[in-house]
Amino acid sequence: MGETLLVIDEGTTSTRAMLFAADGRCLGSRSELLSQHYPAPGLVEHDAAEIWTATLACTRAMVERAGGAERIAAIGITNQRETVVFWDRATGAPLAPAIVWQDRRSADLCRTLKEAGEEPGVQARTGLLLDPYFSGTKIAWAMANWPQLRAAGDRLAIGTVESWLVWKLTGGLHVTDATNASRTLLMGLGSGAWSDGLVDLFGAPRAALPEIVDCAGRFGETTMFGGRIPICGMAGDQQAATIGQSCLAPGDTKATYGTGAFVLTNAGPRQPASRNRLLSTVLWQMDGRRTYAIEGSVFVAGSLIKWLRDSLGLIGEAAETEALARSVPDSGGVTFIPALSGLGAPWWEPAARGEIAGLSLASTRAHIVRAALESMAHQSHDLKTAFAADGCDWSRLRIDGGMVANDWMAQDLADMLNVTVERPRFAETTALGAAMLAGVGCGMFAGLAEATAMRGAIETFEPAIDDATRRARLTGWERAIQRALPSVPPAA
Repeated sequence: MGETLLVIDEGTTSTRAMLFAADGRCLGSRSELLSQHYPAPGLVEHDAAEIWTATLACTRAMVERAGGAERIAAIGITNQRETVVFWDRATGAPLAPAIVWQDRRSADLCRTLKEAGEEPGVQARTGLLLDPYFSGTKIAWAMANWPQLRAAGDRLAIGTVESWLVWKLTGGLHVTDATNASRTLLMGLGSGAWSDGLVDLFGAPRAALPEIVDCAGRFGETTMFGGRIPICGMAGDQQAATIGQSCLAPGDTKATYGTGAFVLTNAGPRQPASRNRLLSTVLWQMDGRRTYAIEGSVFVAGSLIKWLRDSLGLIGEAAETEALARSVPDSGGVTFIPALSGLGAPWWEPAARGEIAGLSLASTRAHIVRAALESMAHQSHDLKTAFAADGCDWSRLRIDGGMVANDWMAQDLADMLNVTVERPRFAETTALGAAMLAGVGCGMFAGLAEATAMRGAIETFEPAIDDATRRARLTGWERAIQRALPSVPPAA
């Protein structure tokens, strides 16, 4: 068996491959940007062929870096969740654009199903809410609106991104891991199997769906790189990051601030149920046994900084935001509600729109940028309040993602949440979690507890502001939310 682990980390804005040693050292990385397509307001698409081409190039580079396929013990895959791909089993070619997790085209369908009283039953079976975010609503829209999918008949294959990549790598294996399946609105959270009632509700062609498998094991192999490499680990990006942060005990919590922001708390082996519009989801599945998580999802995080840079021109690069935030003592009364793709938990308002409030002639770009960064801690506080109401309050938060390289933001999270914040020195915890799963799947590690040796050193941030300052900021945020969404009650 080879001595290294190769991870494919297919994200929203880029895809990459990374090579890991068994002790967690990153031995190499190659990434390529992915094109974002916005055919109309609220619509977000990817080209699945581009995803595959970029993934193939990155993976090939890391196989060469390793010294050949024989040096690689296993491949782990982690992916942007909820994004759904449609392809032809006969040709292996995409039949339509991939509908990205941020896409809101199925909002009307979700509204209709809610008005019909379907949401409580859907939540009870899946742990999810009726929202365009989830794959099932995207599949329903696609089957109703893209005739080429219906015309494909039994040649149609549907899957989330890891399914697409495994199909291409293996030449036809159609599987999905339990974490990704749990985000589709089609899987029963307790059974771990596709639900006939849910499949029918969303009009998903059952024969086109993949087989649901564990997160660690042997899921076929690829022979595309000069030898046989087994595929042994799979998980959606947020679950992989939670594993990479070693959140293996109930109550352990991580928050990833990437394109979006996602908080997961390990809920243990019993299926949880949220009363505060959080999500219940599979954290991992091993040997058919599931460990669950409670999750809060924020749709816009790092994409807000990208928008400030690319659409408004307020910054030249993301790294400027820390210096700008430090250049002013506060936001000058400016509050930023980053609802550029609706609002996620705990509001779940797909029609919400962004708002910058409190502007005056004294406002500068530094105030606006600082307010944008502050919105990350404000939204996180809304989530913490909801988690606490569900009996899962955070005593410590482990953070990762591109945004938290910003020390000011990491400290702001500690200040506003009033908890210790941990940040690993090696920030690529999503890829690390996929490596840990692959290591378990191929027998390199006896289990996830042994694989946590890969995590490495951490830095900590402690709360450093007084209660009055914290309360004043949160009060301003609450008022801004209610001005922007007057029909929405405050968070629980």
